[in-house]
Amino acid sequence: MSNVKKPEIEAVFLGTGTSQGVPVIGCECSVCRSSDAKDKRLRASLLLKVQGQNILIDAGPDFRQQMLREQLKRLRAILITHEHVDHIFGLDDIRSFNWLQKHPTDIYAEERVQEAIRRIFYYVFAKQNYPGIPQMELHLVNDQPFDIDGIRINPIRCYHHKLPVYGFRVGDLSYITDTNYIPDGEMVKLQGTKILIINALRKEKHISHYNLEEALEVINEVQPEQAYLTHISHGFGKHDDIRAILPPNVFPAYDGLKVRV
Repeated sequence: MSNVKKPEIEAVFLGTGTSQGVPVIGCECSVCRSSDAKDKRLRASLLLKVQGQNILIDAGPDFRQQMLREQLKRLRAILITHEHVDHIFGLDDIRSFNWLQKHPTDIYAEERVQEAIRRIFYYVFAKQNYPGIPQMELHLVNDQPFDIDGIRINPIRCYHHKLPVYGFRVGDLSYITDTNYIPDGEMVKLQGTKILIINALRKEKHISHYNLEEALEVINEVQPEQAYLTHISHGFGKHDDIRAILPPNVFPAYDGLKVRV
């Protein structure tokens, strides 16, 4: 990373919740009943505004709502961390961007994830294209850095229990979600990160996500200037209560939060 010019980035937290979001359907806990807007969490997604381009990480079921909230009219590309529903089921709504921009949307994912996208959105890749379907251009992601219009993207191999997933580093910002293990060789890629965004599901240990203690251990090893917790469940607590127990440079993210690096 040291030989590549670091771009200025504005990161917008489109969603900071888990696969169920917050509030959870039917739940009467104090977090789900909270009137604080920071306790309303859509499914996890991040928008990167860099060098005049909008690059999205993940497009879950709340994609349409998130795009409308941010009044986004252009989208350069979507990076996919993995194939779970809460990270790809909004892809059908790229149709609006296809129409606005008059070309397919570039989607970057590893081969296994591409296979899932082809299976789930089979009508997109059928020989007989139905009018009005989304237009996708799939690009292969592996362990090697790649460029989008001169913007360097560095994939970071992580594990969601036994499922391989990707985090992404762009300049001095790194985004890690749905992860409970990062190999030592991949941790090296996080060195020098100024902004680290990492999942922290709750205080209690979880089989496939970092809990608070584990996320803080990663943050302590990486030593970013600032860290933000995302993919937060209703079981973690209210935003203000979480903030009160964190180190000074660690913050619970919330939907709509913007950070610059």
